[in-house]
Amino acid sequence: MDSEANYIDINRHSWNNRTDAHIKSEFYDLEGFYNGRTSLNGIELNLLGDLNGKSILHLQCHFGQDSISLSRLGAKVTGVDLSDKAINKAKQIARDLKTNTNFICCDIYDLPNQLDEQFDIIFTSYGVIGWLHDLNKWAKIISRFLKPNGQFVFVEFHPFVWMFDDNFKKIKYNYFNSGAIIESEDGTYADKSADINQEYVMWNHSLSEVINSLIQNELEINSLDEFDYSPYNIFDNSLKIEEKKYRIEHLENKIPMVYSIIAAKTANTVKTKLNNLV
Repeated sequence: MDSEANYIDINRHSWNNRTDAHIKSEFYDLEGFYNGRTSLNGIELNLLGDLNGKSILHLQCHFGQDSISLSRLGAKVTGVDLSDKAINKAKQIARDLKTNTNFICCDIYDLPNQLDEQFDIIFTSYGVIGWLHDLNKWAKIISRFLKPNGQFVFVEFHPFVWMFDDNFKKIKYNYFNSGAIIESEDGTYADKSADINQEYVMWNHSLSEVINSLIQNELEINSLDEFDYSPYNIFDNSLKIEEKKYRIEHLENKIPMVYSIIAAKTANTVKTKLNNLV
């Protein structure tokens, strides 16, 4: 890419382009959401625990369903996304549902210029870090906005699945971050028949890159889990095995499809940093 700003502009346009189709899709089921359906899955709900009275920063929130679902569980939530169209819709839904949810439109690397607050929990999930070129900057943002003893809760598609072609028949991409992947698509994962086309820029990130970026930015890894299914039916050749559990049919349960991390900004970590400054 010629510049960081260029990829941000391309991806902002890409997500603006998708938003209307997503809002209308069965995948996001906005009508059901208005009627009380949560958009959160069992994986993240088990990791998050009791949210009553907690403050949460939700990074890359799209049009806010997960942010609002977190608010419905008793949290005060701030959602962040680079798509102005998605954030405008998120604000409208939050007003309609009268939830304690605020939204900020910006690229997350610019968040320190938009927000001055720390949170009990930082949450982000499913298809998020592939849009970011620098995970060290990402982890620095997390550390900056997390309170001492706060938790980072992260659920993401496993980097193993991004190695394959669309049909999961052959290895097409590098497991490791070897630079920007620039592609275009017709339709969108939420509605593959949608009459839209968008160019986008992404990066693959290995588990070691993710984990080391967090460790190097004052976060202590408390858990790492891998799952042999996706809670979303977004991949070709998928087979439903249970409610909200999908696998690639010919690969069965042989590959990881999702992973989760809980990391903490411990008081000891903060104290060590302060002692090093003396």
